[in-house]
Amino acid sequence: QVQLVESGGGLVQPGGSLRLSCAASGSIFSINAMGWYRQTPGKQRELVARIISGGSTNYADSVKGRFTISRDNAKNTVYLQMNSLKPEDTADYICNALMSVRVGGLWRDYWGQGTQVTVSS
Repeated sequence: QVQLVESGGGLVQPGGSLRLSCAASGSIFSINAMGWYRQTPGKQRELVARIISGGSTNYADSVKGRFTISRDNAKNTVYLQMNSLKPEDTADYICNALMSVRVGGLWRDYWGQGTQVTVSS
């Protein structure tokens, strides 16, 4: 029913930029928050950036000043603009959304399939 579909990953040189997109679809009543996590082999999943319905944002210290998260509420889509990319940004980037599917329904975390970002010369 409800799903998150990411796009925009790829290979980029250090200092380059990428823009990730994540669109939520299905029987969605409300989206409270959306964000991006990243995962590398042997490391725990970490929060990269998050935006709530009121517009407040949070960023990992490692990406502050370089990444910008934004939302298009009409399209149920979240974006992550990544600038000045570094090799250490290489990871699988996974979209997350806290959503409810009906009035009075439970808030639940939903996860996308992930999109690979590789920063290399």
